[in-house]
Amino acid sequence: MPTPKSTPARILDAAHGLLRTTGLARTTTKEIARAAGCSEAALYKHFANKEEIFVRVLKERLPGVGPLLEELTADPGERTVEECLTAVARRAMDLYAQTLPIAGSLFAEPALLRRHREGLAELGTGPHEPRDQLARYLRRERDRGRIRADADPEAAAALLLGACFQRAFFTAFAEGTETEGTETEGTEAEGAGTDGTGTDRTGDFAAEVARTVLTGIG
Repeated sequence: MPTPKSTPARILDAAHGLLRTTGLARTTTKEIARAAGCSEAALYKHFANKEEIFVRVLKERLPGVGPLLEELTADPGERTVEECLTAVARRAMDLYAQTLPIAGSLFAEPALLRRHREGLAELGTGPHEPRDQLARYLRRERDRGRIRADADPEAAAALLLGACFQRAFFTAFAEGTETEGTETEGTEAEGAGTDGTGTDRTGDFAAEVARTVLTGIG
């Protein structure tokens, strides 16, 4: 028999499902607790607030850019800078594609957005984190001599991740008309985007944006 999941794991599973279908603004801790099969009081024994649950879902249930960047910063191994940036771009597009539907509703409610922003600040995190981590990786590559000495890591990180975010936005907006789906980690074509003719474009886009950024800093 499979081992029963712990209460925190059930809460995160329930939150992941609700956030994907209902959105962050409309998902309440009461609904999460009900879906997890526990009381709201039990939920608050494990999590301080909804923001902490959201951050844990991001880190444990969605494709994370952070662990990949930590690995590349410590030691990229035999991978070239272009290969590293391509891998980061693929992971970032996947992450943004999954988080846009979750967080998008917040921007229609300024009070909730402000509360969410304050909650993330208390936890010491926020949407700037992938950009900062990518800039840190690029500074390390600059120290290794693998990119130009006068390269601007912060600007390069913003350019690459900004392109990935825009791609994810267009994918969500098009709803299958042009760029349906995103890359799944570990695959080249599974679930990948298309250019409107059925041709896989997600992998190409990641490689192209990585190559373009590297042209400026390589």
